[in-house]
Amino acid sequence: MQTNILICGVGGQGIVLTSKLIAATAMEQDTPVMSAETIGMAQKGGSVFSFLRLGDDLYCPMFGEKTADILIAFEPAEAVRMLPYLKNGGKAIVNTHPIMPVTATLSGSDYTGEEMLDYLKRTTGELILVDGEAACAEIGSPRALNMIMLGAAIRSGVLPFGIEDITEVMKKTVRPQFVEMNTKALLFSC
Repeated sequence: MQTNILICGVGGQGIVLTSKLIAATAMEQDTPVMSAETIGMAQKGGSVFSFLRLGDDLYCPMFGEKTADILIAFEPAEAVRMLPYLKNGGKAIVNTHPIMPVTATLSGSDYTGEEMLDYLKRTTGELILVDGEAACAEIGSPRALNMIMLGAAIRSGVLPFGIEDITEVMKKTVRPQFVEMNTKALLFSC
């Protein structure tokens, strides 16, 4: 069985680390995995996405539209941009806090993310909204968003491993001073 995962957001939100943790956890469990990321575009504020495929008979890390089992979106507009990849019956985990694009800031536009969230509510069958800003405030760090989103994705039941599995890999991957905060964020239930 294969699982197609699409993670998206903007540069600086931890999309690449999240992708690497999922891939490393799959490898720890002897699950074949392939990934493709937009690392070169991962500048602060720029669009970032990562494709991950878990399971047997993988030939390419990319997958087509309407084939993602789960969309993990760290920003509402990026969720809408990548929504065509989510299959019917797939789950979308979306952070409700918008990040104002540089182009909108420069043009004086107003972007609150509400239009994007309303669109997602109307068009997405299984939608889990996460108030990432409030969760980060409660945990005490804006850098906890990626682990909050990953924890929500694991609790959705789509990923083939649990919080404990990710926690063990995370302890080997992140700097020791961030392990406690990241563990707290993974366990945080929104």
